[in-house]
Amino acid sequence: MSWPVLVFDIETIPDVAGLRALRGDPAELTDAQVYAAWLQERKDKGQGDFLPLHLQRVLCISAVFRNAEGLRIHSFVDRDGHSEGKIIQTFFNTVEKHVPQLVSWNGGGFDLPVLHYRGLQHGVVASKYWDLGDDDRDFKWNNFISRYHMRHLDLMDLLALYQPKNNAPLDAMAKLCGFPGKLGMDGSQVYTAFLDGKTEEIAQYCETDVMNTWLVYCRFQKMRGGLVDDEYEQEIALAKTTLGNLASSQPHWGEYLSAWR
Repeated sequence: MSWPVLVFDIETIPDVAGLRALRGDPAELTDAQVYAAWLQERKDKGQGDFLPLHLQRVLCISAVFRNAEGLRIHSFVDRDGHSEGKIIQTFFNTVEKHVPQLVSWNGGGFDLPVLHYRGLQHGVVASKYWDLGDDDRDFKWNNFISRYHMRHLDLMDLLALYQPKNNAPLDAMAKLCGFPGKLGMDGSQVYTAFLDGKTEEIAQYCETDVMNTWLVYCRFQKMRGGLVDDEYEQEIALAKTTLGNLASSQPHWGEYLSAWR
């Protein structure tokens, strides 16, 4: 397994301002009324309540970054309600600087398309990410965009052999591999938590999800021969040590370690 690797996950909330603009709702309606009206229309049509990707506002991007210097965990969070473009740009700046292998769980089906649409709205620049070989010839054969390339590895998609009917949930696979899985909430509870002012709790949940993805990725690397047994055990030990060092100031990592068999 070669470095650097950047495992990422995002959490989103409904873009009610965008929904209002597209629907042409009158200004006197509150955001809650606009969203409720859209939900009712969907219900009347027998449709689900999942907003299309271009109306998913990015609240948090969490990442596990592994390079020769060690393992780091960080989140970019829109805490003021006006920093979505900034955190997306910061994420792509990290890709530009380090040119890592990106790793996700359903990143090709959700996270990256959301970042594309929202980045487009905010004028984000991500030239290295979008390089298909025009600037760097090597990117013609291995880039971040093409589904079957490894510069972005959507682990869920690959393990399912690119057949959506075979997709498995991250929470289930993490637990089946002996890792903690989801703690605190799941994606369906994020918007309610946001309305309750629990932005930090959402970021912590996103971080634990991205750690689950990293650990499952390490197990995958062991399966494919990218890590031999000793190297795999070293990565697991490094993860536990890193989280242990963070646990005193970030209690959610203490809970995560307690849940780890």
